[in-house]
Amino acid sequence: MFRVMFFSPRIAPNTGNAIRMVAGTGCELHLVEPLGFDLSEPKLRRAGLDYHDLASVTVHADLEAAWRALMPARVYAFTAHASTSFTDVSYQPGDVLMFGPEPTGLDAQTLSDPNITAQVRIPMLAGRRSLNLSNAAAVAAYEAWRQHGFAGGV
Repeated sequence: MFRVMFFSPRIAPNTGNAIRMVAGTGCELHLVEPLGFDLSEPKLRRAGLDYHDLASVTVHADLEAAWRALMPARVYAFTAHASTSFTDVSYQPGDVLMFGPEPTGLDAQTLSDPNITAQVRIPMLAGRRSLNLSNAAAVAAYEAWRQHGFAGGV
């Protein structure tokens, strides 16, 4: 299946929502420290509800540790500054869908990481800064899954 990576997420409910999303899609969620919250925070638990046991969630100490665990893989970094739409990618199982921290997104140094295959964007109306992190991850994960006929879904 596909792997969703949150690089240094800051807001617990977004990660809680992503835990629920990966439980429902069969994706994996990879969190790269530092996190802006404790994983036991009530807001995270409440957003994820009882899906924690159904979700694959891995925490990595830093980006290098995440690369060691995930490579080789194609990595798509989601950024509002990319020119390629995320729907123009033919996703393959094992691909990593990478998202940056709220509210800044991925910084230039991270976006230049040689492990990143391509930068992609989710189209929005002009003048809008970004989508909510958990919403953007869900849009991307469902597109990747859709391309594979929602394999395993009912």
